[in-house]
Formats: sequence, C-alpha cells, structure tokens
Amino acid sequence: MAEGTNVGFVYITDSIASEARDILNYLRVNTGVYHWIGTVGMGVCATGHEYYDRPAMAIMLCSFEPGSFEVFSGLRSLQDLERLPMHFEGVPANFAVVHADPRTADLDRLVDDFAGALESGFLTGGLSSSRNEYIQIADVVTKGGISGVMFSDQVVVSTRLTQGCSPIGPRHAITGVQQNVLVTLDGRAALDVFREDIGESMWRDIEQLGGTLFAGLSARSSDEDDYQVRNLVGIDLTNKLVAIGDTAREGSKIMFCRRDDASATEDMQRMLQSIKSGLYRRPRGAVYYSCIGRGANLFGNSSEELTMIQEGLGDVPLVGFFGSGEISHNRVYAYTGVLTLFI
Repeated sequence: MAEGTNVGFVYITDSIASEARDILNYLRVNTGVYHWIGTVGMGVCATGHEYYDRPAMAIMLCSFEPGSFEVFSGLRSLQDLERLPMHFEGVPANFAVVHADPRTADLDRLVDDFAGALESGFLTGGLSSSRNEYIQIADVVTKGGISGVMFSDQVVVSTRLTQGCSPIGPRHAITGVQQNVLVTLDGRAALDVFREDIGESMWRDIEQLGGTLFAGLSARSSDEDDYQVRNLVGIDLTNKLVAIGDTAREGSKIMFCRRDDASATEDMQRMLQSIKSGLYRRPRGAVYYSCIGRGANLFGNSSEELTMIQEGLGDVPLVGFFGSGEISHNRVYAYTGVLTLFI
C-alpha cells in the first residue's frame, strides 16, 4: 500500500449488504486506512469489469492531502444541511462525491441545495440499489439520507455525464399538467403529441414497449441539451393523458425518448472524448456511477460499458456501482452514467 493512503472507496453487491460492518472492520484492520466511503448496488464496477447478482466488492485506495477532505453522513433534510460544516481546516468545501438512499424525502431539492452550498456547485454520485438493505458507508455503516466525502479545491477532478436514452421527437412546452399527469403539450392533448412522436408502428406495439419509452424533462439550466429521463407510468386513452414518474411544471419543456444501446454507445464515446480532451495528465483514479437500467441490461453481459471506459481512458483505477439513480452537478438523473476522474 502506497505511503500516505488515507481514503478508501468501497462498493458491495446487495447479496452481502448484511455483512457491511464486518467488511468495513476487515478493510480498516488490514489496510490501516480509517476513512471509507461507499454504498450497496445490485452490481458493482471495477476497471473494465462489471459484477452482478453475486457476492462482489470493488475497492480503491486513495491518497489525498490531509485537510483536503471531510467525510459526512446523516444528511436527511434542509435543516441537516444547515448544520453541516461546509469548511474544514479553514478551507471551504468545493466538491463532493455522494451516495443517497433513493427513499429520502424531497431528494431532488436536497441535492440541489447541497450543490448550491459547495464552492463549485457540483456533486457527483449515485443512489443506492438493493433487494435487501440500503446501506451506506461513511466511516461507519449508516442508512438513510445522503453521505459521502467533501473535498477542497486542492483535489482536482473532472466529471462528465452520458445519457442512456435518446430523443425521438422535438421538445414540447408543457401547457397543462396536474402534478405528474401531462394534460396538454403545445396546447394539444398530451397523448396525441406522444402518439405522433413515437409513430404508428410503435403505437401499435405500445403494450410491448414498457422499459423502452421514456419522458425527458428539460433540466433547469442554461444547457439546452441537458435532460432528466423519467419513466412513463401510464396513459389514459379516454382523456388523452400521459403520466410520468415525476412532477412536472407548466411552462417547462419535455420530449419523449427511447432507450437503445446504439445511441447510448454513441453518447458514451462522445462523453469519453470530451473528458479526455480536457486532461493535462493521466488520471490517478476514477469513480463511475451507472444506472441499473444500463450495464448488462442495455449493453450486454460482457462488461461492455466498463470496457468502453477502459478502452477510452486506459487502465485507470476505477470503482463504482449500478444504482437506482445518478447525481451530477445539482440534479438527480436516471438511465445515465456519471464519470469522475481524480487528476
């Protein structure tokens, strides 16, 4: 183990979530590293490899300057955020890698407010996924809310997001909505617009397309290309309504999307080229958070997603997991991959 190693990232599959405390104790005793950050996923990532549906663990040991990081946990509300020290050793928190329980109340707002409290305004991370316990590791084994590690600007990172769903129609203005139910788009019945965008061939097979068609809500940012994918949860043929898996706001924009491996592969290559073009030296390590709807469920069973990253970056040490949502900048995404490099 390299001298000065002081932080470990650890991700475990949900089949061994109940053993998290024993795992943490073992790692601490056998590495001498006290600070550990991680969570549970239905699958875990390592350099060039993915591991699903079996006991597996991915760890990465890091060396950061003392005083350049702070581990935290128990962030469950805006009141908790107000109490969270945003300076350590006199230095403001600039950036954070986080893990969140997907059941956390008002998670979108909590993520947005947390990002706004950081000097860079940036978070990256993922939402735990599990068929058993939703555990997180942040120096201790914990549950609920958000945990992770904050860094000062002494720690240099580069981060990018890749989408897993591509638009199949133009952006539409939401002109009538009731919470998560789209009533009208561009002043027309929402279902009529949806049917027109997907085309008659898809419409005839609509009952067979569950998990293929989605809604993309335009993110509240200056980036017109950014969107947050949400599930389609129902259609009302009589009243021509479309229900999505999130609340929507009148006046915002939406488009319908399709999940397919070809467009996801193309966007992955775009993302890798973008992040590589900004590098001035070889990354020391990386964390990658992908959706459980990606990986083997989108690209195939031979670790294709992680292989693309390895081929793009080389043998950079990498760990991560497949979660039930991803966090990038100040938003919660779905069906995306979020890559962060430590430079």
